[in-house]
Amino acid sequence: MGAVKTKRMPRAVREQQMLDAAVRTFGQRGYMAASMDEIAELAGVSKPLVYLYLNSKEDLFTTCIRREAHALVEAVRAGVHPELPADRQLWEGLRAFFAHTSRNPDGWSVLHLQARTHGEPFAAEVTAMREEIVSLVTRLIAVAAREAHRDPDLPDREVACLAEALVGAAESLAAWSNATPGTTARQAAATLMNFAWAGLGNLMEGRPWSAPEPSHEVSG
Repeated sequence: MGAVKTKRMPRAVREQQMLDAAVRTFGQRGYMAASMDEIAELAGVSKPLVYLYLNSKEDLFTTCIRREAHALVEAVRAGVHPELPADRQLWEGLRAFFAHTSRNPDGWSVLHLQARTHGEPFAAEVTAMREEIVSLVTRLIAVAAREAHRDPDLPDREVACLAEALVGAAESLAAWSNATPGTTARQAAATLMNFAWAGLGNLMEGRPWSAPEPSHEVSG
């Protein structure tokens, strides 16, 4: 009888296995310190196979960024249900965001830290992902303004500023939450929701905070 042939792993499965190893290595070691040897060993494959499937280290890192960015955006989109009131949509979106970044700390490190600090085109990939999330949050805030029936024509610039601020706060809080033992995704989402929705509620109800008039110095 001939030797029994082992079943070969499908290319797509093997590639995801390599990307899992790469995300873990890049996320924990950093882009510059990570080596293709280390990634190959963690994936249980030879280094030439990593190069064959995913080309250079730069291409591998770009592929990791794209995969993690797509997964995060899809997780947030899946958490937002259009039939819910605006506050529930925002809450579910935030909860989905923090749950995903909590479950995937290495992926979040790749997106939030590594990709942003090693120049183009890595930063551009993250910018594209961020724009998608900001666009989603912008729509939610606009919906909230219409539902309030107090300021349905909230200026686009005001909405855009609020969305940018909220997404920026979520990004920083996710990084802090992942680095702080005992902080759950739900707690992080609730903290930001309380902080954001209280302010949004006042704005929608025509009670915005107003900056004080500049003080005039009295010349001596």
